[in-house]
Amino acid sequence: MKNTLAALLLLPLAIHAQSQEIVRHKIPNSDFPIALAVSVPPSATIHFISGQVPPVVNKSADPNAIAAFGDTKTQTIGVLNRIKEILAGMGLGMGDVVKMQVFLVGDPGKNGRADVAGFMEGYTQYFGGAQPNLPARAVMQVAALSNPGWLVEIEVVAAKK
Repeated sequence: MKNTLAALLLLPLAIHAQSQEIVRHKIPNSDFPIALAVSVPPSATIHFISGQVPPVVNKSADPNAIAAFGDTKTQTIGVLNRIKEILAGMGLGMGDVVKMQVFLVGDPGKNGRADVAGFMEGYTQYFGGAQPNLPARAVMQVAALSNPGWLVEIEVVAAKK
């Protein structure tokens, strides 16, 4: 009887927890393709995806040179494709990404500044268009990544009920 009573008393809490959804808070008065914040309920499973780097796009180039991996846009698309494949292998999709950290190296062709415009050209192919679930995101310029040819590394957190 005690177990039945306890279960009945906890039932509304369990129903409430199951009804909670992941909430993406928009940036007020903005159409910029990131979320101001994302709220993940305790009923969701959170997945941490390690930083991914770009694939080789030019096998004849020096494997330690930007030419082997492409410009920032090309590298961004390659990295996001890798992340998409990893998520798919886990039964998830790009719409399940709730947090993204982007590390950009200064592009020598851009006076050593990160090519944020090139990054955004690649990024918006995955977020903000046909796939409307936007992640909270940080983009930072770093001095270098472990391969001198890499301009982009991205890590994500995904969540799903």
